[in-house]
Order: sequence, then structure tokens, then C-alpha cells
Amino acid sequence: MSKIQRFGCYERLSEAVMANGFVFLSGMVPEDTSGNITVQTADVLKQIDHWLAQCGSDKSHILEATIFLTDMADYDGMNAAWDSWVDTKNSPARACVEAKLAKSEWKVEIKVSAVQK
Repeated sequence: MSKIQRFGCYERLSEAVMANGFVFLSGMVPEDTSGNITVQTADVLKQIDHWLAQCGSDKSHILEATIFLTDMADYDGMNAAWDSWVDTKNSPARACVEAKLAKSEWKVEIKVSAVQK
């Protein structure tokens, strides 16, 4: 039987879950919503780095990423932050879609799955 570990647990969700060497992060949203899409994306990517580290992983071990934008006009601004952050030698499979997010001040939400180092 696999051992499942949960991190950043709340009644509704866990920020991260590990099982059998896999790492699953919840959708990460900006903590600071005062900035533009590039600033908000950088904030989300910083959170992803944090939770991956908590799970013994890092961005070079991300398998897939799903990016939700409230407005596809923000695609280039999001990519400005993403491109300066992503490990270009280990880029994940990625999808980017337009979606209505739970809070109107959020411009971006990113969900990733990875493996442990």
C-alpha cells in the first residue's frame, strides 16, 4: 500500500500531496493581487517552488502544468514570468486556458504535477 503525505492541509484541500514518488500541487493563485499578470504569475511560481521543495522536488521535475488565465490577453505577460522561471532543459507538458477564477482579483492560477528528486 502506498504512503500518502499531505502538506498545507485545510478542511477543503491540501496545498500538496505526495504518493509513490509523485507530487501533486493544488492550483496556486497569487497571494499579492496588487500587481499585473507578470507580477501575479511570479508570485504563483514562487509558491510552486516552495511547495515542491517541501515535497523533495523542484521545477526541473515538473511533469505537467495547467495554467488558467482570466483573460487570454494576459498570455504574453504570463509567459514573461514563466519563461524566466522555467527550467528550459526540463520544460513540462503545458496547457493554458481561459477561465473564470474563484476571485475576481486573481489573474492566474497554475496547477502542476511533478516527481520527487
